[in-house]
Amino acid sequence: MSPDNKKRVVIKIGSSSLTSSHGEISRRKLERLVDQVVDLKDSGHEVLLVSSGAVAAGYRKLGCLERPSSLPEKQAAASIGQGLLMEAYSELFLSHGYVASQILITRDDFSDENRYNNARNTINVLLERGIVPIVNENDTVTINRLKFGDNDTLSAKVAGLVDSDLLIILSDIDGLYSADPRQDPNAKLVPHVGEITQDIEESAGDSGSSVGTGGMRSKIDAFKIAMASGIPAFLGRAGVPNILTQAVDGDATGTYFESEDDSANLNQKKQWIAFNSGPEGEIVVEDAAKCAIIEDKEPLLREHVKYIKGHFSERAVVRILDKDENELALGVTNYSSDELALNEPIDQPIVDSEGLVCHLEIPVPVGL
Repeated sequence: MSPDNKKRVVIKIGSSSLTSSHGEISRRKLERLVDQVVDLKDSGHEVLLVSSGAVAAGYRKLGCLERPSSLPEKQAAASIGQGLLMEAYSELFLSHGYVASQILITRDDFSDENRYNNARNTINVLLERGIVPIVNENDTVTINRLKFGDNDTLSAKVAGLVDSDLLIILSDIDGLYSADPRQDPNAKLVPHVGEITQDIEESAGDSGSSVGTGGMRSKIDAFKIAMASGIPAFLGRAGVPNILTQAVDGDATGTYFESEDDSANLNQKKQWIAFNSGPEGEIVVEDAAKCAIIEDKEPLLREHVKYIKGHFSERAVVRILDKDENELALGVTNYSSDELALNEPIDQPIVDSEGLVCHLEIPVPVGL
């Protein structure tokens, strides 16, 4: 394989695709997944796994007959299941001559820009050295306000973090359908999506698995993030033989997601602002600013500001709102709320164009 054909691939695998009907790790399913990842590695690709399954793998060992609903029991189950999952992954990859590494993260790790960049640097080293990083949310300690929501969203954000060439989400469904195939016998598989339309969003259903947390709606949110970041993505069924190789080659049965508008692709800095930062305050702007910052791509200036809300520090990310308090953008401010409250002349923009992500520029809710 020539260097031009080498791809960096992020693969997300759901709980139902890794566990048995009894909720325990399925050795057969794991072996099938690892064999396919090994095929990609042998072909020269770099591969990162975002793996669900920790809670599903651990709750029976905890003594629960079904997936727990309380947070402490879920976290206890994850503490058991994560070790079992990594033990199995490590053993299987080592049998093929590859080393697997574990990376457990929380949303808080991504919302801090320094920690975000540290994670990026660490994973880049692992991938460049031929290691297979296996990423999961740190369910044992994560509380709801620090959760990514599900591993579909996490995988899209990780794909952006490492500048992936392709995001593959494997599930127990064949891809995106024109309607819910469980309810509409005339529903047809959609092979390619260039834009997430309102019709697509309305056709997205809920989770169809008792061991998973994500459904089609969470996958659509993940594909929005990937498409806004300029990363092609694929959704397909985990049980299909050689699905990973086929997905990378572009000829798999499933749904490919790739934005038709290259101009909307966000660079690494703007991806962090849009999808990972934690806004600390709000700036409400005059009507004239809407055209200036959205259509003309100008920086946010002092004369644009109507008033500020909340307390924030210099270099914090803030929400930018119109006078009706509709969100327009997120931006990195050059001044603290205390400095702006003084209403004194300032010698630079409040938010530079490079640190501004407009809500209307990209097909995804800012801060998702």
